[in-house]
Amino acid sequence: MTIFDKLFTLVRGTATEAGQSIVDANALTILDQEIRDADNALRASRVDLTKLMAERTVTHSKLLDKQAKLQENNSYIPQLLAKNQRDLALEVSGKIAALEGDIAQDQKTIGDMDANIAKLQASIKQAEMTIDRLKRQVDTVKATASVQRAQEAIAAKASGSNARLRTAVDSLDRIKEQQALKSAQIDAANQLDSQANGGELEQKLQAAGIVPGGQAAEDILARFEKPASPTGNPS
Repeated sequence: MTIFDKLFTLVRGTATEAGQSIVDANALTILDQEIRDADNALRASRVDLTKLMAERTVTHSKLLDKQAKLQENNSYIPQLLAKNQRDLALEVSGKIAALEGDIAQDQKTIGDMDANIAKLQASIKQAEMTIDRLKRQVDTVKATASVQRAQEAIAAKASGSNARLRTAVDSLDRIKEQQALKSAQIDAANQLDSQANGGELEQKLQAAGIVPGGQAAEDILARFEKPASPTGNPS
């Protein structure tokens, strides 16, 4: 397969997918139109049926007239023969032969019409039942589609609400985290302040001689200036 064949196949495949997507998206609209087309065809069939039945009525009426004419001509033959008018009787016999041929043809035509009428009536009845069933099913499908659209809308709203709730929860967690950090900072500041205040108090207590403190330089020097002890070691 050449590259052009593959490209052509790709175009056909893409067109098929696009066409199928359009058909699927408009399935109910297409189905409604198909049912309308079937209704139109059914109405046309009814018109054809009425025409055929009318033609059958006309043909049957003509048949009755011919049968009546045949009986009339048949009644002439014995009378003409009784009067020894054979030539005229022969002429009437020819008329009878033509009438019998027409009657036979009309009877056959009427028989064919009756068969066609019966078939057409059965087809129309079947089509009516099928269309009625389709219409009921379409109503059910439309109702189901409406419910599904409502469910999708509810699900979309619920999803949006859940997303907003998650965002709110995240914001709340962030606020709590910031508050915890602020509280820790305050505790640390209080602790530092307490330590600072405690150190100042300790210094004051040391100055008052209440608590021992570190030795000052004067104290250390005074220790060396004292007279030496008998052992020779500074006290």
